[in-house]
Parts: sequence; C-alpha cells; structure tokens
Amino acid sequence: MSKRDLRKMEDFTREDVERVFQLSMTLKDEVKRRVFRPLLAGCSMAMFFEKPSLRTRSTFDLGIYQLGGHSIYFQQAEVGLGQRESIPDVARNLERWFDLIMARVFAQKTVDELAAYCSKPVINALSDEEHPCQALADFLTLKEYFGSLSNVTLAYVGDGNNVTNSLMLLAGLTGLKIRVATPNGYAPKCEIVERARALHPDGAAGVFLTEDPQDAVRGCDAIYTDVWASMGQEAEAEERAKVFASYQLNSKLASGAKPGAKIMHCLPAHRGLEITDELMDGPNAVVYDQAENRLHVQKAVMAYLYEQSRAD
Repeated sequence: MSKRDLRKMEDFTREDVERVFQLSMTLKDEVKRRVFRPLLAGCSMAMFFEKPSLRTRSTFDLGIYQLGGHSIYFQQAEVGLGQRESIPDVARNLERWFDLIMARVFAQKTVDELAAYCSKPVINALSDEEHPCQALADFLTLKEYFGSLSNVTLAYVGDGNNVTNSLMLLAGLTGLKIRVATPNGYAPKCEIVERARALHPDGAAGVFLTEDPQDAVRGCDAIYTDVWASMGQEAEAEERAKVFASYQLNSKLASGAKPGAKIMHCLPAHRGLEITDELMDGPNAVVYDQAENRLHVQKAVMAYLYEQSRAD
C-alpha cells in the first residue's frame, strides 16, 4: 500500500483532476438531494491550523462529517509543529491514529515534511507557495459555467501569491488559458511559471504574464483577484495599497473583458481595495459559488486520496 498526497498541484495528473471534478459534481448533486454517501465511514482526519480560517475549517470539518468520518482540530499553540515537537515525530504519531492529515500552514516545507514522514495522505489547505484546494474549487466553478475548461480564458489581476501559483499550475493540467497581471516585483516565481508552462498544452501562450492589467483582462471569460497583502504581510499593507492601486478590479477594468465575464475572488475580500462592492455584489460575481465548491471539491479530494492510497 502506498499513499497519495496533495501537497502541491502537481501531485495530481490531468486524470486525477478530472476524476476529482467528476466526484465533486456527483457529491454536490447528492448534497442538494440530501443524500450523503459514507465514503469515509469510520475515518478520522487531523486538521492543523497555523493560520485562522472560515472557509477552510468549515468545509473540511463539514465535508468529512458528510462522508461519514470525523475530524479533530489542532491549533499551533496545542501542537507546536517544529517547536514543541519535531515535525517527523508529530507525523509518526499521527499516522498511528488518523487516516488523513490536513495542514493550513505558513511554510510549504511544513506540509512537505509532514508528508515525508507520515504514511497517511496529507492535504495542503494553504501554504506560502500553494493553495491547491482553492484552485480546484475555482476551476470547478468555471467548469460549471463554461463546460470545457480548454475554451476558457481566465485573467488574474493582483499579487503573484500562493493562489496564483496553484491557478497557473492547474491551468497547465486542464488546458485553461490564464493571463496573470502583477506589478513589477510582485510576479510569481519564475520557477513556478516555467513549471506551469511545461504542463500546459499551449506552453507560454497558455500561461501568459504581463504588468498591464488591461492587457490581461482584454476579451477574457473571467477575472480573478485576491488580497494585496496576505496573512503575514500586514506590515506591507500600506505600501502594497499604493503599488497595486491601478490593479483594482472595478467596472472600468472589467469593461475590457467579454460581456458577462465572471468575477472571482477566493475570499476574504478587502472591499474597496482589490475589488469594488459593485463587482463583488454584481450579477456576474461567482465568489460564493467558489466558496461553496470548496466543500464539494475537498470532499472529493479526501475520498479520492483515501481510496487511491488504499488501492495502490
């Protein structure tokens, strides 16, 4: 028996992504009909949180419950990952009790180390490098509206952060075209851009970078933004607000996209900064669809990784 993880987006193949999407849509339909299949009956999951969360804790906790399992929530102060106790020792304890491990942490290396020393599936619920569950929920949302993702062009406007990284890599896996607009000095790491382009059927044309938000948005099907200062960057917030001012997702910027282009945000949003109320609350916004789909995608990820790890 060998286990599967979702530490980073590239832990999944194109086939994995499609199977997770199919299961997500099935589980979503079943929830609407109040049908709950016990795909994880009797299973338990440890949830580690170094950062606070509304959507991540709610959707993972509720998700495993709906699948017939149970979760236990740990704050950093309780466990002291890498401080009170080494990560390898924590991982070796957890694998004796739990079937799944979920970690929302500051450093990607924490997720990687947990996975390296734990024989049970580890899920990255956010790190400084990636946010794969968010990207999967976002692309599921686009799939629901547009069907084939290979026909979709997504513009991302703002900071080249962990969400951007996962969006680019998932674009590579699905064939969706993504254009990323960031200020000079705030672009995603070149290494991750190149990895995304290597995955994408259209290479650099499928993962396009620019410093011009109008260029990114022109004729696109959906526009995505995120906070300008993520958790841990609060001291930079004032300076970033000045640097990113022309990258605000507002009606003027959105007018360059296709009529009816979807408006996306992974939340929480700083209204009046990276996005205006007009677009956030407008008829083309799908931000709460994205949030809802976190539940269905993560249920599919948990069930899929558990099944794969037992079957391999």
